[in-house]
Amino acid sequence: MNSIHMDPFIRSEREADIAVRSDRLAMTFAERAAEHDRDGSFPFENFDDLREAGYLKLTVPAGFGGEEASLYEMLLAQERLAKGDGSTALAVGWHVSQMLQLRIKQSWPPKLYEEFCRRAVDEGAMINQFASEPSTGSPSRGGRPQTTAVRTEGGYLLSGRKTFSSLLPVLDQFTVTAYVEDEEKIGTFYVRRGPGISMEETWNTMGMRATGSHDLLLADVFVPEEERLDQWEGNDGSALGTSKSDHGGALLHIPACYLGIAWAARDFAVRFAAEYRPSSLPGPIADLPHIRHKIGEMESERITARTLLYSVADRWDRLPDARPSMKPELGLAKTVATNAALRIVDLAMRIVGGSSLSRTLPLERMYRDVRAGLHNPPMEDAVGAMLAQRAIGEAADI
Repeated sequence: MNSIHMDPFIRSEREADIAVRSDRLAMTFAERAAEHDRDGSFPFENFDDLREAGYLKLTVPAGFGGEEASLYEMLLAQERLAKGDGSTALAVGWHVSQMLQLRIKQSWPPKLYEEFCRRAVDEGAMINQFASEPSTGSPSRGGRPQTTAVRTEGGYLLSGRKTFSSLLPVLDQFTVTAYVEDEEKIGTFYVRRGPGISMEETWNTMGMRATGSHDLLLADVFVPEEERLDQWEGNDGSALGTSKSDHGGALLHIPACYLGIAWAARDFAVRFAAEYRPSSLPGPIADLPHIRHKIGEMESERITARTLLYSVADRWDRLPDARPSMKPELGLAKTVATNAALRIVDLAMRIVGGSSLSRTLPLERMYRDVRAGLHNPPMEDAVGAMLAQRAIGEAADI
């Protein structure tokens, strides 16, 4: 509870309650993290705990029984959850962020949306969107999917392979992008687990080993016409989701996760420095100036990154009309946080010394996990390009 009272980014009793729940879950997850990392196994029991704690309804609308968390509140929850296990936090982050996006975009047919929201609340149903493919890379780069959607009676038949399919082992439904051949355009489809769907366990990575991001295989999977999401029309005749957008806000769950991992590494290193007393010294290594300097560097990186992350999230919550112009700041918050997390974990290992390389300690896992942030969207070069474009545009207006 002390960390709750000392955290300047907790502003209300509601936020404190959200933080306390994440802290309790994180303590349990931390006890299992090493085993799942070692085996590359999916932490099904963590998701049972998330379901029981009500975490999976975090961003579901209150009208359907959810908690309707703001972006700021979602980040508080995710950052603290990642202190226990980064893989679990990143994986569930795709679900809670998708639910936040859907709440804003209202891009599903109302009946399907309400049905899923109520299942998320009552059963702990989860969702993720799968777009990445082996030959096209990140969808943020604009590649056309090789997964195809062929029109058939009453709907479509989907065939293809998706990679980086986080949460796949525990999902009964998901959305998939596919190229609709007769229209020469990309469609989005709501897919329920059933005939023609299989999983190939390809996820064997250096870090984030327990996200279950295996390959999804689809072989003539039938999707009804009414569950093609990109062509669903609202009452005004326009396709929903074309005018409403979160403009990337929900993706801030990614930097929140990596800052949570770095927070745990910082805590471990500071405790180690306060307790480790080599025989060559009269007191703990925390008394040494160079160790204090490294701790100060960790604090500087962490406070700077958190301040940017939460200030951007607060502005995003308060100023919906400003969201389209905030994409550069959203991207900057991600890149600053990711690089800060890398630096914090590196400093933590320098403080602990050679023993930090041991797999009996959590730091080497944290070191591997935070590197994954470099490959989550948005990419650093794209963020730099957005910032440069805006600066050049502003200069032209002067």
